[in-house]
Amino acid sequence: MKYLVHISRVLVGILFIISGLIKLNDPMGFSFKLEEYFSAGVLDLPFFEPHALAISVFVVIFEVLLGVMLLIGFRVKFTVWSLLLMIVFFTFLTFYSAYFNKVTDCGCFGDAIKLTPWESFTKDIILLVLIIVLFVGRKHITSFLGPVMKTIVVAIALLLSGIYAYHVLNHLPEIDFRPYKIGANIEEGMIVPEGAPQAVYDYAWRFKTSEGEKIVITQGDYPTVDGEFIDVETTEVQAGYEPPIHDFTIEQNGEDFAPSLLQEPKLVMVVAYDLYKSDPVFDEIKKTTDLALQNHYKVIGMSASGPELSDKIVSDHNLNFKFYFTDETALKTIVRSNPGVLVLHRGTIEQKVHYNDLDELVFTNDRPNALDLNLKKRLDSVMVLDQKYRENHTPEDWQKQALIDSANIEFVEKVIAMYGYPGKSLVGDETSTAAWYVIQHSNKIDQYIDLIKEAAEKDELPFRLYAMMLDRQLMQQGKPQLYGTQGRANFIGTPDEVAFIWPIENHEEVNKRRKEAGFSNTVEEDAKRIFGEGFEYKPLTIEEAKAQSEIDQQKQ
Repeated sequence: MKYLVHISRVLVGILFIISGLIKLNDPMGFSFKLEEYFSAGVLDLPFFEPHALAISVFVVIFEVLLGVMLLIGFRVKFTVWSLLLMIVFFTFLTFYSAYFNKVTDCGCFGDAIKLTPWESFTKDIILLVLIIVLFVGRKHITSFLGPVMKTIVVAIALLLSGIYAYHVLNHLPEIDFRPYKIGANIEEGMIVPEGAPQAVYDYAWRFKTSEGEKIVITQGDYPTVDGEFIDVETTEVQAGYEPPIHDFTIEQNGEDFAPSLLQEPKLVMVVAYDLYKSDPVFDEIKKTTDLALQNHYKVIGMSASGPELSDKIVSDHNLNFKFYFTDETALKTIVRSNPGVLVLHRGTIEQKVHYNDLDELVFTNDRPNALDLNLKKRLDSVMVLDQKYRENHTPEDWQKQALIDSANIEFVEKVIAMYGYPGKSLVGDETSTAAWYVIQHSNKIDQYIDLIKEAAEKDELPFRLYAMMLDRQLMQQGKPQLYGTQGRANFIGTPDEVAFIWPIENHEEVNKRRKEAGFSNTVEEDAKRIFGEGFEYKPLTIEEAKAQSEIDQQKQ
């Protein structure tokens, strides 16, 4: 019995210390796991959720202390009773979670070691047996340290644990076990390797037959049963491979911009899963993001809060970036700070900081001039106004948009007179297109087409935008376009009668020219984007296009 107690003592003590230290490295992450347990779908103890972080810190420090106390033989009766009560509770919890499939990861070892619910339960059963051995043979737990020395050791362990918990909560975990650690590439983390195991499901098909209800189980195939189908239940019997990063999106208006944003060479992400809790910090966030913008970084916000709140945050703090929607769980996993800031290069995380460490961020500038943030903000507002009524087709809305367009072109002309074309080096990549849109929607294309061409050749705005403006100028002059970006439609009758792509010079080569100009789709695909999936591109001559336009005008 004495040897069994010694073996159990070492195993349990070391395991509790390791488990506690792993969670102590990331008490915020453990608090998220506790919130999951306290939720209505699991233990239904919502009154504990606001206190999850405090409970998390207490539990992980207590876990470390119990391991230390057991190894040095301090207050044996209290230690063994505490270990027994704790393991009984967690054994029940892991069994409940596994049996009812409530929580897929117990969080016992944080993100360092992932255990399935049944693996967690098995681990707790083994620990329970070892702790029962300790409880029965507690008289054999002795120490070579004196009472004073044991007290000092426990006090030092408590002090160090408290200091470490305070540090990681006010900065970030010292060791990052998550897939969003510095150096990780987000896109690579989402890849499913070729030949990876696929999930296997049992399908329980229920039918109403002449002999009563009948259930047939298959692994996907619809069974042949002489009866009326009622319903089907699906059960996962074998989990498939799940990439480290999954369900990661950066959405706005229902569109996922993650693929394009993760290709940005200089991207700053402001991650705030709950903007209600992070609002006071955004005055400092503004200073940091403005500095990033001046150094030609693209800055985005990512939050699970709704657009009403995010727009209010942007307005209240005069932020020069907009927010996208991302799942709350993903945001909590990305960074243990609300808000936190990441710097990425083509999807690879290069820097990641807590909001208390914003001054540690380093922004490199590979362009000579800093951005004019005041001009950027004014042009962003112009861009919003440029699209305000454009999607509507009522005469009243077109009249309102015409008034806006008139004011916009007047402002843009003043900007051009003062700065030249306001491109990437002056207002950043995203805002560099604002003046182009205003000119494109004005009657001044002839006046500014050479300026647009020069800006495109200097990489101050995408070359494809110059191509689109050139096509519009050629169409307005009654000449064939080059890139097939312009079409006409009067929204009368069927699309084939009133909608067409304006004639293209040497149309057999148009897709080659489009690719060279930076377009990602063909003229046929673009035509469907403009006029709908049912539209089929047909090359026309100038004479045919003019004749069609005359017919459409007569119909109007």
